[in-house]
Amino acid sequence: MIYLDNSATTAPCPEAIAAAQAQMEHWGNPSALHRLGVEAKEALETARANVAAALGAEKRSIVFTSGGTEADNLAIFGAAEKLGKRGRHIITTAYEHHAVLRPVEKLEKQGFEVTYLQPDGTGRVSLEAFTAAIRPDTILATIMMVNNEAGAVAPIAQMARALHRANPEAIFHTDAVQGLFKVPFSARSLGADLISISAHKIHGLKGAGALYIRQGLHLPPLILGGGQEGELRSGTEAMPAIAAFGAACKAGKQTASADMAQMAALRDQLIARIGEVPGAQVLASGEAPHIVSLSVPGLRSQGLINCLQDRDVYVSAGSACSRGHRSHVLSALGCSNEQIDGAIRVSFGRDNLAEDVDAFLRALSESVIQLRGGRA
Repeated sequence: MIYLDNSATTAPCPEAIAAAQAQMEHWGNPSALHRLGVEAKEALETARANVAAALGAEKRSIVFTSGGTEADNLAIFGAAEKLGKRGRHIITTAYEHHAVLRPVEKLEKQGFEVTYLQPDGTGRVSLEAFTAAIRPDTILATIMMVNNEAGAVAPIAQMARALHRANPEAIFHTDAVQGLFKVPFSARSLGADLISISAHKIHGLKGAGALYIRQGLHLPPLILGGGQEGELRSGTEAMPAIAAFGAACKAGKQTASADMAQMAALRDQLIARIGEVPGAQVLASGEAPHIVSLSVPGLRSQGLINCLQDRDVYVSAGSACSRGHRSHVLSALGCSNEQIDGAIRVSFGRDNLAEDVDAFLRALSESVIQLRGGRA
Protein backbone atom coordinates (compact mmCIF):
# COMPACT_ATOMS: atom_id res chain seq x y z
CA MET A 1 0.00 0.00 0.00
CA ILE A 2 1.25 3.48 -0.94
CA TYR A 3 -0.38 5.93 1.47
CA LEU A 4 -0.04 9.57 0.38
CA ASP A 5 -2.92 11.20 2.27
CA ASN A 6 -1.10 12.17 5.45
CA SER A 7 -2.65 15.63 5.59
CA ALA A 8 -6.01 13.93 6.12
CA THR A 9 -4.73 11.60 8.82
CA THR A 10 -1.59 9.67 9.71
CA ALA A 11 -0.98 6.10 10.80
CA PRO A 12 -0.75 5.90 14.60
CA CYS A 13 2.83 5.35 15.70
CA PRO A 14 3.72 2.40 17.98
CA GLU A 15 4.30 4.74 20.92
CA ALA A 16 0.81 6.23 20.57
CA ILE A 17 -0.82 2.81 20.31
CA ALA A 18 1.00 1.57 23.41
CA ALA A 19 0.02 4.67 25.40
CA ALA A 20 -3.64 4.32 24.39
CA GLN A 21 -3.71 0.64 25.30
CA ALA A 22 -2.22 1.38 28.70
CA GLN A 23 -5.02 3.84 29.44
CA MET A 24 -7.69 1.41 28.30
CA GLU A 25 -6.28 -1.14 30.74
CA HIS A 26 -5.98 1.44 33.57
CA TRP A 27 -9.20 3.33 33.04
CA GLY A 28 -9.37 5.70 36.01
CA ASN A 29 -11.10 9.08 35.73
CA PRO A 30 -8.55 11.90 36.24
CA SER A 31 -11.06 13.74 38.42
CA ALA A 32 -11.48 10.83 40.86
CA LEU A 33 -9.68 11.08 44.21
CA HIS A 34 -8.76 7.42 44.66
CA ARG A 35 -5.57 5.75 43.43
CA LEU A 36 -6.87 4.93 39.95
CA GLY A 37 -7.92 8.54 39.51
CA VAL A 38 -4.57 9.85 40.75
CA GLU A 39 -2.74 7.59 38.30
CA ALA A 40 -4.94 8.78 35.45
CA LYS A 41 -4.28 12.40 36.46
CA GLU A 42 -0.55 11.72 36.37
CA ALA A 43 -0.86 10.28 32.88
CA LEU A 44 -2.89 13.31 31.82
CA GLU A 45 -0.23 15.71 33.05
CA THR A 46 2.57 13.67 31.44
CA ALA A 47 0.75 13.95 28.12
CA ARG A 48 0.29 17.69 28.68
CA ALA A 49 4.01 18.08 29.34
CA ASN A 50 4.89 16.18 26.15
CA VAL A 51 2.53 18.28 24.02
CA ALA A 52 3.88 21.47 25.59
CA ALA A 53 7.48 20.36 24.90
CA ALA A 54 6.61 19.77 21.24
CA LEU A 55 5.39 23.37 21.03
CA GLY A 56 8.19 24.84 23.12
CA ALA A 57 5.60 26.01 25.63
CA GLU A 58 4.82 25.79 29.33
CA LYS A 59 2.71 22.84 30.40
CA ARG A 60 0.00 25.03 31.92
CA SER A 61 -0.54 26.69 28.51
CA ILE A 62 -2.03 23.50 26.99
CA VAL A 63 -5.78 22.84 27.00
CA PHE A 64 -6.85 19.49 25.58
CA THR A 65 -9.75 19.38 23.12
CA SER A 66 -11.39 16.76 20.91
CA GLY A 67 -9.30 17.88 17.91
CA GLY A 68 -8.20 20.82 15.81
CA THR A 69 -11.75 21.88 14.96
CA GLU A 70 -12.76 22.29 18.58
CA ALA A 71 -9.49 24.10 19.34
CA ASP A 72 -10.21 26.55 16.51
CA ASN A 73 -13.75 27.11 17.73
CA LEU A 74 -12.62 27.67 21.31
CA ALA A 75 -10.03 30.19 20.13
CA ILE A 76 -12.29 32.16 17.78
CA PHE A 77 -15.49 32.28 19.82
CA GLY A 78 -13.52 32.81 23.01
CA ALA A 79 -11.60 35.76 21.57
CA ALA A 80 -14.75 37.31 20.12
CA GLU A 81 -16.63 37.03 23.42
CA LYS A 82 -13.70 38.38 25.40
CA LEU A 83 -12.99 41.42 23.21
CA GLY A 84 -16.30 41.97 21.42
CA LYS A 85 -16.99 45.13 23.40
CA ARG A 86 -13.64 46.65 22.36
CA GLY A 87 -14.11 46.13 18.63
CA ARG A 88 -15.91 44.05 16.01
CA HIS A 89 -13.29 43.54 13.31
CA ILE A 90 -11.66 40.19 12.49
CA ILE A 91 -8.93 39.38 9.96
CA THR A 92 -8.61 35.96 8.33
CA THR A 93 -7.88 34.52 4.89
CA ALA A 94 -10.15 33.32 2.12
CA TYR A 95 -8.58 29.86 2.19
CA GLU A 96 -8.68 28.92 5.85
CA HIS A 97 -9.87 25.50 6.90
CA HIS A 98 -13.64 25.36 7.41
CA ALA A 99 -13.00 24.93 11.15
CA VAL A 100 -12.02 28.62 11.02
CA LEU A 101 -14.22 29.90 8.20
CA ARG A 102 -17.51 28.59 9.61
CA PRO A 103 -17.06 30.15 13.10
CA VAL A 104 -15.97 33.43 11.51
CA GLU A 105 -18.99 33.40 9.22
CA LYS A 106 -21.24 32.84 12.23
CA LEU A 107 -19.67 35.84 13.97
CA GLU A 108 -20.18 37.87 10.83
CA LYS A 109 -23.91 37.14 11.04
CA GLN A 110 -23.82 38.39 14.63
CA GLY A 111 -22.51 41.78 13.56
CA PHE A 112 -18.74 41.33 13.38
CA GLU A 113 -16.96 42.64 10.29
CA VAL A 114 -14.51 40.25 8.66
CA THR A 115 -11.67 40.97 6.25
CA TYR A 116 -10.84 37.92 4.11
CA LEU A 117 -7.31 38.25 2.78
CA GLN A 118 -6.78 36.77 -0.68
CA PRO A 119 -3.71 34.64 -1.45
CA ASP A 120 -1.59 35.31 -4.51
CA GLY A 121 -1.08 32.78 -7.29
CA THR A 122 1.52 30.91 -5.25
CA GLY A 123 -0.85 30.49 -2.33
CA ARG A 124 0.76 33.03 -0.04
CA VAL A 125 -0.82 35.86 1.93
CA SER A 126 1.69 38.66 2.29
CA LEU A 127 2.68 40.39 5.48
CA GLU A 128 2.02 43.72 3.74
CA ALA A 129 -1.58 42.77 2.94
CA PHE A 130 -2.12 41.61 6.50
CA THR A 131 -0.65 44.76 8.03
CA ALA A 132 -2.74 46.96 5.74
CA ALA A 133 -5.91 45.19 6.93
CA ILE A 134 -5.35 46.01 10.63
CA ARG A 135 -7.75 48.65 11.97
CA PRO A 136 -8.17 50.32 15.36
CA ASP A 137 -11.16 48.05 16.02
CA THR A 138 -9.41 44.80 15.01
CA ILE A 139 -9.70 42.40 17.94
CA LEU A 140 -8.78 39.06 16.35
CA ALA A 141 -6.65 37.72 13.53
CA THR A 142 -6.84 34.02 12.70
CA ILE A 143 -4.37 32.89 10.04
CA MET A 144 -3.45 29.28 9.32
CA MET A 145 0.23 28.44 9.57
CA VAL A 146 0.33 25.95 6.67
CA ASN A 147 -2.45 25.77 4.12
CA ASN A 148 -3.72 22.22 3.88
CA GLU A 149 -4.02 22.22 0.08
CA ALA A 150 -1.57 24.86 -1.15
CA GLY A 151 1.24 24.01 1.27
CA ALA A 152 1.93 27.73 1.66
CA VAL A 153 3.50 28.83 4.94
CA ALA A 154 2.31 32.13 6.39
CA PRO A 155 4.72 34.54 8.13
CA ILE A 156 2.95 34.00 11.44
CA ALA A 157 5.63 35.51 13.72
CA GLN A 158 5.78 38.74 11.71
CA MET A 159 1.99 38.94 11.48
CA ALA A 160 1.58 38.45 15.22
CA ARG A 161 4.12 41.20 15.90
CA ALA A 162 2.38 43.55 13.47
CA LEU A 163 -1.01 42.99 15.11
CA HIS A 164 0.30 43.40 18.66
CA ARG A 165 2.26 46.50 17.68
CA ALA A 166 -0.85 48.14 16.23
CA ASN A 167 -3.37 46.81 18.78
CA PRO A 168 -1.62 45.45 21.89
CA GLU A 169 -4.79 43.86 23.29
CA ALA A 170 -5.86 42.15 20.04
CA ILE A 171 -5.58 38.36 19.90
CA PHE A 172 -3.65 36.45 17.24
CA HIS A 173 -4.65 32.83 16.59
CA THR A 174 -3.06 30.36 14.20
CA ASP A 175 -4.34 26.98 13.12
CA ALA A 176 -1.07 25.00 13.17
CA VAL A 177 -2.66 21.60 12.54
CA GLN A 178 -0.62 21.20 9.34
CA GLY A 179 2.41 22.93 10.83
CA LEU A 180 3.44 20.84 13.83
CA PHE A 181 6.48 18.70 12.89
CA LYS A 182 6.22 20.01 9.31
CA VAL A 183 7.75 23.46 9.72
CA PRO A 184 10.01 24.47 12.62
CA PHE A 185 8.45 26.79 15.18
CA SER A 186 8.01 27.25 18.90
CA ALA A 187 5.25 29.01 20.78
CA ARG A 188 7.78 31.28 22.45
CA SER A 189 9.32 32.57 19.22
CA LEU A 190 6.09 32.57 17.23
CA GLY A 191 4.34 35.15 19.39
CA ALA A 192 0.83 33.90 18.66
CA ASP A 193 -1.62 34.11 21.54
CA LEU A 194 -3.47 30.95 20.54
CA ILE A 195 -2.25 27.90 18.59
CA SER A 196 -4.41 24.95 17.51
CA ILE A 197 -2.97 21.47 16.92
CA SER A 198 -4.38 17.98 16.33
CA ALA A 199 -3.18 14.52 17.36
CA HIS A 200 -4.10 12.45 14.32
CA LYS A 201 -2.03 14.65 11.99
CA ILE A 202 1.17 13.68 13.84
CA HIS A 203 0.70 9.91 14.25
CA GLY A 204 -1.56 10.12 17.29
CA LEU A 205 -5.19 8.99 17.46
CA LYS A 206 -8.32 10.73 16.25
CA GLY A 207 -10.30 12.42 19.01
CA ALA A 208 -7.63 14.57 20.66
CA GLY A 209 -6.26 18.02 19.98
CA ALA A 210 -5.04 20.98 21.95
CA LEU A 211 -5.17 24.74 22.13
CA TYR A 212 -2.08 26.59 23.32
CA ILE A 213 -3.12 29.70 25.27
CA ARG A 214 -0.52 32.32 26.05
CA GLN A 215 0.05 32.76 29.76
CA GLY A 216 -1.92 35.72 31.07
CA LEU A 217 -4.65 35.40 28.44
CA HIS A 218 -7.94 34.21 29.91
CA LEU A 219 -10.65 33.00 27.55
CA PRO A 220 -14.29 32.26 28.38
CA PRO A 221 -15.12 28.53 28.11
CA LEU A 222 -16.83 27.01 25.09
CA ILE A 223 -18.10 23.89 26.91
CA LEU A 224 -19.55 24.17 30.41
CA GLY A 225 -19.85 21.41 32.97
CA GLY A 226 -17.50 19.91 35.51
CA GLY A 227 -14.72 22.42 35.03
CA GLN A 228 -12.00 20.19 33.58
CA GLU A 229 -9.02 21.67 31.70
CA GLY A 230 -8.86 24.72 33.91
CA GLU A 231 -12.62 25.23 33.48
CA LEU A 232 -12.07 25.94 29.77
CA ARG A 233 -13.19 22.59 28.39
CA SER A 234 -15.51 20.64 30.65
CA GLY A 235 -16.03 16.92 30.21
CA THR A 236 -14.16 13.82 31.30
CA GLU A 237 -10.86 13.73 29.47
CA ALA A 238 -10.50 11.13 26.66
CA MET A 239 -7.46 9.55 28.24
CA PRO A 240 -6.55 6.92 25.60
CA ALA A 241 -6.48 9.58 22.85
CA ILE A 242 -4.77 12.18 25.06
CA ALA A 243 -2.08 9.80 26.26
CA ALA A 244 -1.46 8.73 22.67
CA PHE A 245 -1.22 12.41 21.69
CA GLY A 246 1.47 13.00 24.27
CA ALA A 247 3.38 9.90 23.18
CA ALA A 248 3.19 10.92 19.52
CA CYS A 249 4.49 14.39 20.40
CA LYS A 250 7.43 12.94 22.33
CA ALA A 251 8.32 10.54 19.51
CA GLY A 252 7.82 13.10 16.74
CA LYS A 253 9.94 15.75 18.42
CA GLN A 254 12.95 13.41 18.44
CA THR A 255 12.98 12.94 14.65
CA ALA A 256 11.28 16.13 13.45
CA SER A 257 14.27 17.69 11.65
CA ALA A 258 15.15 14.53 9.74
CA ASP A 259 11.47 13.89 8.93
CA MET A 260 11.02 17.39 7.51
CA ALA A 261 14.09 17.01 5.30
CA GLN A 262 12.93 13.63 4.02
CA MET A 263 9.44 14.90 3.18
CA ALA A 264 10.86 17.94 1.41
CA ALA A 265 13.07 15.71 -0.74
CA LEU A 266 10.04 13.63 -1.74
CA ARG A 267 8.04 16.78 -2.54
CA ASP A 268 10.82 18.09 -4.77
CA GLN A 269 11.22 14.73 -6.48
CA LEU A 270 7.50 14.59 -7.28
CA ILE A 271 7.41 18.13 -8.65
CA ALA A 272 10.49 17.55 -10.80
CA ARG A 273 9.01 14.41 -12.35
CA ILE A 274 5.35 15.34 -12.78
CA GLY A 275 5.96 15.76 -16.50
CA GLU A 276 6.15 11.96 -16.74
CA VAL A 277 2.35 11.86 -16.35
CA PRO A 278 0.41 12.83 -19.50
CA GLY A 279 -1.35 16.16 -18.97
CA ALA A 280 -0.58 16.46 -15.26
CA GLN A 281 0.39 19.78 -13.75
CA VAL A 282 1.30 21.13 -10.34
CA LEU A 283 -1.31 23.55 -9.00
CA ALA A 284 0.29 24.45 -5.70
CA SER A 285 3.25 23.51 -3.54
CA GLY A 286 4.48 25.95 -0.97
CA GLU A 287 7.29 25.89 1.54
CA ALA A 288 5.71 23.10 3.59
CA PRO A 289 7.56 19.85 2.93
CA HIS A 290 4.60 17.52 2.73
CA ILE A 291 1.90 18.92 0.42
CA VAL A 292 1.61 18.99 -3.39
CA SER A 293 -1.65 19.72 -5.20
CA LEU A 294 -1.79 18.31 -8.73
CA SER A 295 -4.34 18.29 -11.52
CA VAL A 296 -5.08 16.45 -14.73
CA PRO A 297 -7.48 18.90 -16.41
CA GLY A 298 -10.19 17.14 -18.38
CA LEU A 299 -10.44 14.28 -15.91
CA ARG A 300 -12.33 14.13 -12.63
CA SER A 301 -10.72 13.88 -9.22
CA GLN A 302 -12.94 11.01 -8.10
CA GLY A 303 -12.10 8.98 -11.18
CA LEU A 304 -8.40 9.45 -10.56
CA ILE A 305 -8.77 8.52 -6.88
CA ASN A 306 -10.74 5.38 -7.78
CA CYS A 307 -8.17 4.25 -10.34
CA LEU A 308 -5.31 4.94 -7.95
CA GLN A 309 -6.89 3.03 -5.09
CA ASP A 310 -7.42 0.08 -7.45
CA ARG A 311 -3.62 0.11 -7.63
CA ASP A 312 -3.35 0.40 -3.83
CA VAL A 313 -2.29 4.07 -3.95
CA TYR A 314 -4.16 6.51 -1.71
CA VAL A 315 -4.45 10.28 -2.19
CA SER A 316 -7.29 12.77 -1.71
CA ALA A 317 -9.18 15.35 -3.74
CA GLY A 318 -8.24 18.07 -1.27
CA SER A 319 -9.26 18.60 2.33
CA ALA A 320 -10.88 15.51 3.79
CA CYS A 321 -13.15 17.87 5.77
CA SER A 322 -14.83 19.40 2.69
CA ARG A 323 -15.69 16.27 0.74
CA GLY A 324 -18.13 16.75 -2.10
CA HIS A 325 -17.49 20.46 -2.60
CA ARG A 326 -15.23 22.25 -5.10
CA SER A 327 -12.10 23.36 -3.28
CA HIS A 328 -12.41 26.91 -1.96
CA VAL A 329 -8.62 26.89 -1.52
CA LEU A 330 -7.84 26.23 -5.18
CA SER A 331 -10.56 28.70 -6.19
CA ALA A 332 -8.88 31.34 -4.04
CA LEU A 333 -5.60 30.58 -5.83
CA GLY A 334 -7.24 31.40 -9.16
CA CYS A 335 -7.32 27.87 -10.54
CA SER A 336 -9.88 27.20 -13.27
CA ASN A 337 -12.89 24.97 -12.64
CA GLU A 338 -11.40 22.38 -14.99
CA GLN A 339 -8.17 22.35 -12.99
CA ILE A 340 -10.03 22.07 -9.71
CA ASP A 341 -12.31 19.31 -10.95
CA GLY A 342 -9.24 17.25 -11.87
CA ALA A 343 -7.25 18.06 -8.73
CA ILE A 344 -5.74 15.61 -6.28
CA ARG A 345 -3.61 16.28 -3.21
CA VAL A 346 -0.52 14.28 -2.41
CA SER A 347 0.62 14.63 1.18
CA PHE A 348 3.72 12.91 2.48
CA GLY A 349 4.43 11.56 5.94
CA ARG A 350 7.56 10.56 7.76
CA ASP A 351 7.15 6.90 6.71
CA ASN A 352 7.16 7.61 2.95
CA LEU A 353 10.15 6.73 0.79
CA ALA A 354 11.44 7.62 -2.67
CA GLU A 355 9.98 4.34 -3.93
CA ASP A 356 6.53 5.68 -3.06
CA VAL A 357 6.98 8.56 -5.49
CA ASP A 358 7.98 6.07 -8.20
CA ALA A 359 4.92 3.95 -7.52
CA PHE A 360 2.60 6.96 -7.44
CA LEU A 361 3.83 8.37 -10.76
CA ARG A 362 3.54 4.96 -12.40
CA ALA A 363 0.02 4.43 -11.02
CA LEU A 364 -1.10 7.95 -11.97
CA SER A 365 0.16 7.53 -15.54
CA GLU A 366 -1.69 4.22 -15.86
CA SER A 367 -4.83 5.80 -14.40
CA VAL A 368 -4.77 8.73 -16.81
CA ILE A 369 -4.40 6.39 -19.78
CA GLN A 370 -7.22 4.17 -18.48
CA LEU A 371 -9.59 7.10 -17.97
CA ARG A 372 -8.81 8.42 -21.44
CA GLY A 373 -9.78 5.12 -22.99
CA GLY A 374 -6.25 3.90 -23.62
CA ARG A 375 -4.88 7.19 -24.96
CA ALA A 376 -1.88 8.89 -23.36
